[in-house]
Amino acid sequence: MDTREDDAGSAARRWRNRDHTRAGLLGSLFVLSVPMLASSALMLAFQLADFSFLARLGDGPMAAVIIANQTLRQFVMVLLMGMGFASQALIARAVGEGDPERAEHLAGQLVLIGGVFSTGVAIAGLAAPELLFGITGADESFAIHGVPYVRLVFALGYGMAGFQLFNAILSAAGDTTTPFFVMAVQTVVAIVAEWMLIFGHFGAPALGVAGVAIGNACGQLLSMSIGLSVLFRGGARIHLRWRHLKPDWPTLRSIGALSWPPAMQMGVQAIVVLVYVRLAGGFGEAVQAAYAIGLRIGMIGPMLCFPLASACATLVGQALGAGDVPRAWRALRVGLLVHGSVMLVIASSLYFLRVPLMELLSDDPEVIEIGAEYLQYLAAAFLCWAFFFIWFRALQGAGDMLVPALISVGTALFVSLPLAFWLSARMGREGLWIAFLASAVVSTAGTTWRMLMRRLPRALRGAASRRRRRRARWCPRC
Repeated sequence: MDTREDDAGSAARRWRNRDHTRAGLLGSLFVLSVPMLASSALMLAFQLADFSFLARLGDGPMAAVIIANQTLRQFVMVLLMGMGFASQALIARAVGEGDPERAEHLAGQLVLIGGVFSTGVAIAGLAAPELLFGITGADESFAIHGVPYVRLVFALGYGMAGFQLFNAILSAAGDTTTPFFVMAVQTVVAIVAEWMLIFGHFGAPALGVAGVAIGNACGQLLSMSIGLSVLFRGGARIHLRWRHLKPDWPTLRSIGALSWPPAMQMGVQAIVVLVYVRLAGGFGEAVQAAYAIGLRIGMIGPMLCFPLASACATLVGQALGAGDVPRAWRALRVGLLVHGSVMLVIASSLYFLRVPLMELLSDDPEVIEIGAEYLQYLAAAFLCWAFFFIWFRALQGAGDMLVPALISVGTALFVSLPLAFWLSARMGREGLWIAFLASAVVSTAGTTWRMLMRRLPRALRGAASRRRRRRARWCPRC
């Protein structure tokens, strides 16, 4: 019995402490991505539970929450992800170079940034929730549910930021297992808390939409507390100490210099979604509700496949930190093969099951018909994203944040938005779907062109050279 327990403990330690700069790439991709995929499955389970709760509240509350999540909350999330991507590239490189002190110093500065950022978000949500929800362009009848929801989500956003950055820190270090277990606790607590607070079970007040925000925040705040405990107690690959939280302006500038391109890119994408929501609203409440449901269904693909792309980015970053550019290329090819296969399955399932999916989430025949129409275009976009996510994250893992961001932003500003206005005016709602698909094709073509022109090695060398110069000038410790 003791031998079996020792063997199990030894296997768990080997899994968590695997050296991703030397071990087999397919195995490393598996070790890194499986916990992230499991975390995404937990997130999907939460989304389904959340959906079922919202559906019981009615189409109005459901649409208000989805619109707020997919625009305002998503905008906050993309800014956090920009910080996470930048820090992931820097920390992964430091780990690959065998410099744990620098990795821990970078992680501490990221925690500091997250605290300041969350405070700013909370102030905005408490001060102007009506203005923020009005920006979404949602139907005026949704405001009674959307305004208090925005106020609570923004005010309680510390947990959302804390877990996202904790996940980025340990993923960059090569440990995706610990964040998975923390995510499991968060999911269970959030689902139970929402169920209690939305409907008033076990003596809790029946808060309706407000219960959605508070229940989710309960899980997020708990996961943030656990994450900080893990980091400060030394139970993970990164061990934070209080000295790492002392503001280091050169390091903060280094993180900021890499954070703004992906944050800009994803921020623009959030704005595009906001514009599409407003345009969809111009065709009536049913179209806007169907599009809002389609947006939530559309999160399934990235939730399941983005972990594979992120695992690939970690492998690329650590390989480059170890000075092994050929291994970085091999990691890219392995990631593309696995990620593309999974995306193909998801796209096919979405296309053939589009009507049953909509019927699960709405009982309005018009909403079901319009949503199923949109899901056809979404399935086609998934085929493009099979390539785009891998190219995009691999370049970011190499520290090349600017060019992928420019490709995505340029596509949004000069393809997606102009086509959305022009085609929707001439073709109605289907013009929006066509514009969305066209932008996915163009952005994928742009990143594919960069990869096929074999710009990655040059981008890697240039990014490494720029980082060395910045480090020498700004941050002697880094």
